[in-house]
Amino acid sequence: MDALNFFANVDWSEIWLATGDTFIMLFGSLFFTVLLGLPLGVLLFMFGPRQMFEQKGIYALLSLVVNILRSLPFIILLIVMIPITVLITGTSLGVEGAIPPLVVGATPFFARLVETALREVDRGIIEATQSMGASTRQIIMNALLPEARPGIFAAITVTAITLVSYTAMAGVVGAGGLGDLAIRFGYQRFQTDVMIVTVVLLLILVQVLQSVGDKLVVHFSRK
Repeated sequence: MDALNFFANVDWSEIWLATGDTFIMLFGSLFFTVLLGLPLGVLLFMFGPRQMFEQKGIYALLSLVVNILRSLPFIILLIVMIPITVLITGTSLGVEGAIPPLVVGATPFFARLVETALREVDRGIIEATQSMGASTRQIIMNALLPEARPGIFAAITVTAITLVSYTAMAGVVGAGGLGDLAIRFGYQRFQTDVMIVTVVLLLILVQVLQSVGDKLVVHFSRK
């Protein structure tokens, strides 16, 4: 009976609705982050120091943009991007209003992880592919990316977990999801039970993401 009283403030229908919003924000932003971050990471690698298409000027420019976006706290990025978000989605609120800043915040982070994963690929494999007369596209698609798959899946996992925390922060500007619920009810109305439920659900989500990511990394790693 005491346990039921403790969770008296919890509206489970609202909890599940908020959980659904968190999933939409997470996987929607993750999709666009991978779509944009993967080619950006490849460009950073290809134009990087001691690589086959080394371009110091282009690499410095890309690195500067990536570093600026990575160093900007996400809560500030949310506010700074409000006019751009409204221009893209028509609103700065709700799930739609959260996805653009989530993508902008996570893409440079993911791109750096992809660059690091590609640097782990044995140079001998790249050189062997080049010696066979492969084009740049073939080198990337048939040598670099397949060899870097474990690292890329690890990068996706880390990025997904980072996005979970970003979705929670997005609740500050009314983005919806579990973070919004925790702030509006758990923090502003001092409903500890709501706060606990949202935190536990976020922890479970992170654990599931990490577990799935680890299994994918092991699956694609060379035995």
